[in-house]
Amino acid sequence: MASKLREKLAERRLLHVMAAHSPLSAKLAEEAGFDGIWASGFELSALYGMPDLSFVSMTQHLDMVRAMSGSAHLPIVADIDTGYGNAINVTHAIAEYERAGAAAVVIEDKTFPKVSSLASTGRQELVRIEEFQGKIAAALASRRDPNFVVIARTEALIAGLGEAEALRRAAAYEAAGADMLLIHSKQKTPDEVESFVRAWSGDVPIVIVPTAYPEMNESRISALRKIRMVIYGNHAIRASVTAMKDIFARIRRDGGIHTVNENIVSVEEIFRLQGMDRVKIVEKQFLR
Repeated sequence: MASKLREKLAERRLLHVMAAHSPLSAKLAEEAGFDGIWASGFELSALYGMPDLSFVSMTQHLDMVRAMSGSAHLPIVADIDTGYGNAINVTHAIAEYERAGAAAVVIEDKTFPKVSSLASTGRQELVRIEEFQGKIAAALASRRDPNFVVIARTEALIAGLGEAEALRRAAAYEAAGADMLLIHSKQKTPDEVESFVRAWSGDVPIVIVPTAYPEMNESRISALRKIRMVIYGNHAIRASVTAMKDIFARIRRDGGIHTVNENIVSVEEIFRLQGMDRVKIVEKQFLR
């Protein structure tokens, strides 16, 4: 899948990548026409009912990446937070994520354990630039497939360090060999990110995650001409929670499922997504 992602990037168009937290949500993202899947640490943490504070282990995340890779046929961009440790840990992580079927990883320059970037309070500390350059170099040196994409994510804006520091870090990470740069912000408008993108003079393309500033739509992104990937970072889990809360409340309110049945997908649609048609074919061929 790494070569498939490289081919998509070579088309020089904006790639739309949807977050997923399960094989089912990955399959739905594929059917909706997205270019890739974001194996979101935030979404998986939420699925387990835990805060996004590095509580989900690499093993848990890898298991989900493998499952999604077997369910959908889209490149997977794996959110590996800070790389699960130092540069030595990163070398192990890259090998494992390649084996699991990921096409790319995103590594961020915060300290471990991380705190969710969009949390209103919490520690947002960054590692030294030289230390993070070492992580990028380790990731590049340990990948077996040269098409495997290493995306460096700077949290300078999240940490309140300003545009100049964000640009300084981005340039250092490009110099270390990063294939792409992810710039993140929790401002409620796109102004901060747009200013960064306009000021960016490097050669590697930019990735954004416009969760906090949803008015940053495709036309506005394309006008900046330097952004090649937009990740919709947590909309699968948020949509799931919205739907379940609504249906659960209606069932309790109405004293049964008689009013909600027409508003949810049929059992047959779930069978389709599960691949029950293949089961029937195997039954006919091999069960005697």
